[in-house]
Amino acid sequence: MSDDDAVDVEVESPDEAAGDAASANGTAEATAEEANGDARRGEGREALAAAVAEHDEALAREVAALEAELAETREELLESEEEVEELTSKLARVKADFSNYKQRAKRKQEEIRERASEGLVERIAPVRNDLLRALDQEEGSDLRPGVESTLEKFDEVLAEEGVEPIDPDPGDEVDPSRHQVMLRVESDRPEGTVHEVYEPGYEMGDRVVSEAKVTVSADES
Repeated sequence: MSDDDAVDVEVESPDEAAGDAASANGTAEATAEEANGDARRGEGREALAAAVAEHDEALAREVAALEAELAETREELLESEEEVEELTSKLARVKADFSNYKQRAKRKQEEIRERASEGLVERIAPVRNDLLRALDQEEGSDLRPGVESTLEKFDEVLAEEGVEPIDPDPGDEVDPSRHQVMLRVESDRPEGTVHEVYEPGYEMGDRVVSEAKVTVSADES
């Protein structure tokens, strides 16, 4: 082999070999660091995904709780509306019952008044009979004591029943609601006033049972 045909072999120096080794090590470390970074990023993504999932689950629980509360509120509202409707119906029934009660009470009062009137007549009838017996006595006999006694009994019965006589005095003003004018006569009393009581009337409480029959003074001219 000639010198021209000889292959040139480049022999690295010890320093160059050390540099190459260091470069290789650096590259390996960089690759490892990059791999570690990828791993950390992967873990971060997984952690983020887990956090999002946990947040979504918490929101889902909150939404479910709100929906349950809304459903409960609607149910309570429905129950309240039903209660209001029931109370309204009950009030209408009570009002109707009260109206019927007032009508029954009114009819009862009318029946009581009718029975009271019947009872009054039953109590007055014996008094009237006493008057008739007093009038049947012989002519010329003194009827006054018997009639006075009978009238006392009559007045007692009327007073017990709350009946008062309507017996105006001469000269009193005429009350059309309590006095019945029978006749107008010339009189020295003021015109339009009571001249004389022809027959007394009677009143029970605020109700006039019978009007007093009176004559009324007229202008003498």
